[in-house]
Amino acid sequence: MAFEPPQRLVRALGETYGDKAVGDWLDQLPKTVQEAVDRRELDVERVMAPGGRSSLVVLVRRPDGTAAALKVAPPSASPALERAALEHWDGWGAVRLLGSTDGALLLERLHPEVSLRSLPEAKALLEAAGTVRRLWTEPPADHGFETVAERTERQAEAMRAFADPGAASLVATALAARDELTAESPELVLLHGNFRQGKVLAADRTPWLAVGPEPLVGERAYDLARLVRDRVEDLIAAASGAAAARRRMNKLADSLEVDRERLRGWTLFRAVESGTRAIAAGRRGEGELALEFAGWL
Repeated sequence: MAFEPPQRLVRALGETYGDKAVGDWLDQLPKTVQEAVDRRELDVERVMAPGGRSSLVVLVRRPDGTAAALKVAPPSASPALERAALEHWDGWGAVRLLGSTDGALLLERLHPEVSLRSLPEAKALLEAAGTVRRLWTEPPADHGFETVAERTERQAEAMRAFADPGAASLVATALAARDELTAESPELVLLHGNFRQGKVLAADRTPWLAVGPEPLVGERAYDLARLVRDRVEDLIAAASGAAAARRRMNKLADSLEVDRERLRGWTLFRAVESGTRAIAAGRRGEGELALEFAGWL
């Protein structure tokens, strides 16, 4: 079987890391996947398409017939850190890791076509809150995860270089919020890092499980910030979108015992960071939605 990467993956990796940086990995991808399949004697069903933006996912079956998913990501996506987080959670709130070799992760099979985005918003947020709460655990000893302060400093550097006069005030406000938030961290727990409704899939052994972590350690408010912005298109289109967004933010903060102002600050920073990054990558429509949302906060 030909393991050609979906075009969505090729475009996303090029935008994130540059075509040259990922070119060699993409050229070697068919061989890498075939070796991983042969090593574990897997039967291939199909490549997930359009798939994700950071990895190739192949639906497979193990020698005993058990359904599984093989995930292959470039080294720049830090698959070793994802493996470490999944090993630590051991299926608690997240997809279970069945094995790993050379950057390829063998995962339990979930239902990739059914995420929390398929539910009505109120129900989706309730299930999301219950899922992410399970992930917030004490990190393993001697872990290699970066901190929220470290990750956001790298992001802040790119934001400072963003040359769009129309967004200058919003960028400055977001950077100031980030500086204040990182001056003192109230806690250090293991975080998903990219938690949102689309990262929670239907499962068999429990109704919902998280996938695709970009793990780091820090405060819970950071992990909730991306969830606040979920379904931003619907919020922008609604006449009461700004008020609805603030209600959602406060409700999540209260239900998960997170400080409202810290959640507001991280939601602002992450929305502006996402918006400026999208615009810089040529996805202006997506970026402007995120910046408009940030302006409500």
